Amino acid sequence: MHRVLRLSIASLLLAAAACYHATIDTGLTPSTVAINKSWASGWLWGLVPPSRIATASMCTNGVAKVETKHSFLNMLVGGLTGGIYSPIAIKVTCAQTGRASLSPGVPAIDVANGSTEQIRAALERAVDLSLRTGAPVYVEY
Repeated sequence: MHRVLRLSIASLLLAAAACYHATIDTGLTPSTVAINKSWASGWLWGLVPPSRIATASMCTNGVAKVETKHSFLNMLVGGLTGGIYSPIAIKVTCAQTGRASLSPGVPAIDVANGSTEQIRAALERAVDLSLRTGAPVYVEY
């Protein structure tokens, strides 16, 4: 019985030490400018997400990377409140330039100054081409 109890406690401690971490990389070159929010307030086990982070004023060239994670302290507070308050840490890294460079040979459809119908048709062509080739297709405005 003691063995099962020790194994259960060890498993619980190992699970509690793990941190949830997700990264979104846009492909843009990161700059040295970053926005950190270590206690973004989420509610009801994350069903009510934290409020938006206004990045437009600081990241004038767009966003290169967004990282979200539950630190040990975030998870401890979430556990102590029964998940009612579930904070998360968010880090947004701004981009150096306004767009990612296209890889050579990647299909691109240009719809600059197109009407609503032309844009819709271009998006349909891009979806069809992507489904046929199994590769991304870039639509440029």
